[in-house]
Amino acid sequence: MPDDQQQKIFETPLYPYERSQDQDAETAVRHPVVIVGAGPVGLAAAIDLARQDVPVVVLDDNDKVSFGSRAICFAKRQLEILDRLGCGEEMVRKGVTWNLGKVFFDERRIFDFNLLPEEGHKRPAFINLQQYHFEKYLVDRVRALQAEGKPVEIRGLNRITHLADHADHVRLDVDTPEGPYKLEADWLIACDGAASPIRGMMGLDFVGRVFEDNFLIADVVMEADFPTERWFWFDPPFNRGQSALLHKQPDNVWRIDLQLGWDIDKEEEKKPEKVIPRLREMLGEEARFELEWVSIYTFQCRRMEKFRHGRVVFAGDSAHQVSPFGARGANSGIQDAENLVWKLKLVLDGKAPERLLDSYDAERVYGADENILNSSRSTDFITPKSETSRIFRDAVLDLAEENDFARPLVNSGRLSVPCTYDGGPLNGADAPGLPPRTRPGAPASDAPTGEGWLMDRLGDRFQLLAIGVEVPDTVEADGIAAHALRVAPDADPLLAERYLGAAPGAVYLMRPDQHVAARWTDFDEAAVHAALRQATGRA
Repeated sequence: MPDDQQQKIFETPLYPYERSQDQDAETAVRHPVVIVGAGPVGLAAAIDLARQDVPVVVLDDNDKVSFGSRAICFAKRQLEILDRLGCGEEMVRKGVTWNLGKVFFDERRIFDFNLLPEEGHKRPAFINLQQYHFEKYLVDRVRALQAEGKPVEIRGLNRITHLADHADHVRLDVDTPEGPYKLEADWLIACDGAASPIRGMMGLDFVGRVFEDNFLIADVVMEADFPTERWFWFDPPFNRGQSALLHKQPDNVWRIDLQLGWDIDKEEEKKPEKVIPRLREMLGEEARFELEWVSIYTFQCRRMEKFRHGRVVFAGDSAHQVSPFGARGANSGIQDAENLVWKLKLVLDGKAPERLLDSYDAERVYGADENILNSSRSTDFITPKSETSRIFRDAVLDLAEENDFARPLVNSGRLSVPCTYDGGPLNGADAPGLPPRTRPGAPASDAPTGEGWLMDRLGDRFQLLAIGVEVPDTVEADGIAAHALRVAPDADPLLAERYLGAAPGAVYLMRPDQHVAARWTDFDEAAVHAALRQATGRA
């Protein structure tokens, strides 16, 4: 990327400070939802709320995109969520699409893998897209919604200095370039990052592990003929005793991660005179490249004990942290927003009790624990803590070169997959004999329907996905309706495989976040009523 384009992206305010009417009000103005943080998670939540006509104000102490590429790998499930939000296509078009990867040990290629080996999905396993592009597309979507008259506002250079959580609202002190003002929110969503000032103001903290190893991230601009795959090295000749990772991004930007070890001088290791020789050893002396961004990080696998505290709900990095190997940070944060927004809308509309939001805490803590477990295992495999562990790891890598059975044991980062809320509080009936992959709590699995992709036809409301079973147009329980989505059982063999198995037909109650709430092999109105009550916290 030419320097002038880079500087324009990083230096141009996306949401410059503007004085709001709230600053001139005699008393604090109350809003239904205030979001703190205009990163990927906060913006995704704001877009989802605004699309459904829930007024939302986003406060951020910055006015620009994040500096550096930061998060780059966005998984298939998140692309499906972005499609529903109305900005997925632009990101896929800009991003680098990939399904394949390679694992190396020393100078040997051990094996290849495919993260999406089956057909019948609209979106790929992953795209690589720098976070600054990702945020820009989300802000563009906010601007488009504003042009449509949707109730969403981003206030740049608005910094929270104090918070008070009351029984029916949250009161905020906000500082701006023109001085402070007060604001109130029925609900506050904290998406203000790993260092979360909101979490600090409330006296809350993380529990979990912090790992000792340090990793160098270098984003370099270069023209290279490496394929668009994820390449991971254990003990490569250019970084002996450590690991390395290579990814392609748009605009001829390449992400390189190099393990550095424990006792290092972080500021010294970030200097170009230290970074460039490392990169030349990896890429070759003849490689021509420019540094775009350099950072050093340590692994942290931690979370808050609870994500909901009264009228304050935490999402994304403010609620949980995982190591970057596996692409579980931003991806899980967007799933947080997806899980939260439909529940919050029902509560605000008076159609569900406040305790429905406790299911956000239950489900997303479950998801965070799954991510932390996978990330911790990846970290332990990538960075053995004893000589015995290293001998075991290296033996696994040697076996994996020739033996399929050993390859699942190789853990270079278990890459992000959507969480299935097994045993979740909103799960209803499950008919025996239907495929396990679409059980209650699972995210919908995409498939052709004969009239486009299934994922494009789901979302924003409860739906009865009827495959070869007669159902009414609408089924209602306690003022909440589930609308019929009818699909022929022979519309596509992949649809039948993923939703019917050997059954001739099935009925699925789908949640607004495209997760399965309950399923049956025939239609029973009383059973649907019970499942709707369960899925909205009324059971």
